[in-house]
Amino acid sequence: MAQAQDCRIVFMGTPGFAAAVLEKLAQWRGGRVIAVYTQPDRPRGRGMRLVPSPVKTLAQSLGLEVRQPVNFRSEDDRRALAELHPDIIVAAAYGLLLPKAVLDAARIAPLNVHASLLPLYRGAAPIQRCIMENCSPDAVTGVSIMHMEPSLDTGPVYATRTVPIGCCHAGELTEALARAGAELLVETLPGILAGTVTAIPQDHAKATHAAKLLKEHGRIDWSLTAAQVDAHIRGVTPAPGARARLECKGAPEPLEVRILRGHVSSAERPSSCGLAPGQAIPLNEGLGIVCGEGVYILDTVRPNGRKDMSGLDFANGYKPLRALLPDAQQSPEGAV
Repeated sequence: MAQAQDCRIVFMGTPGFAAAVLEKLAQWRGGRVIAVYTQPDRPRGRGMRLVPSPVKTLAQSLGLEVRQPVNFRSEDDRRALAELHPDIIVAAAYGLLLPKAVLDAARIAPLNVHASLLPLYRGAAPIQRCIMENCSPDAVTGVSIMHMEPSLDTGPVYATRTVPIGCCHAGELTEALARAGAELLVETLPGILAGTVTAIPQDHAKATHAAKLLKEHGRIDWSLTAAQVDAHIRGVTPAPGARARLECKGAPEPLEVRILRGHVSSAERPSSCGLAPGQAIPLNEGLGIVCGEGVYILDTVRPNGRKDMSGLDFANGYKPLRALLPDAQQSPEGAV
């Protein structure tokens, strides 16, 4: 078994979540990060310039060796990893399903810091999906330190830590889970190295899948309850972003609006006025959109091609009448 100070660690990760884990791991005195793997630079912005991942930027600032294979299908890439002789491989949101040959390069264990309480929310978007599917104010999620297998997030779990969701959107919860995952990792690693911490197999019958989010997942279904709408919007914020098409007074066509912030109205939806989902109504607390049950208040929005503005400023300037349902069906006759 490797002595703590001699533990050789290869880290694999790409986005900000992974960078927070790497930063904590690089400070850990129980081992040494000998190389960092991250996804190749991707084109971004209008100029489509190649932009390094947050993990690459951090690794370079720490003076760590960075490697960026497209995948590990190449025998040369697998051999280069094996020649590092890592005791531990730590992955966090790397973006690749690692083959057995890569996992076997770790002499002691290949570990993954996963942003859910496994076996719940296996897959690419555990944070977003967990928020979207849990509208209770008492809902929780968490992080898991898992022994990696070639299949997706199925390996036995060494440790978990619970984190409340609260009213966080996905970006905020990502930061909280990254901190929790980084701390849990360095707390668990000594026991893994000493062989005193045992990984417990997952209950596969309870597994759920968190599929990757696409741009179209940002569309809001106003026929849901206001609490479900709120959870959906927080789940897709900041990416892919919550979007709605609003009919506005005097406008020749619906206006595309990005919803940045909002909340469930404390006022009850009037049940006797025949208001259909999508109806825009002014309330004392701001611009409301009627939902299948309750009303959702738009706090901050960004009309297409415009700057961010409050829901009240938007209501005063654009005079919204209703928000169209995702399938663009109209509200019942007389609802507006």
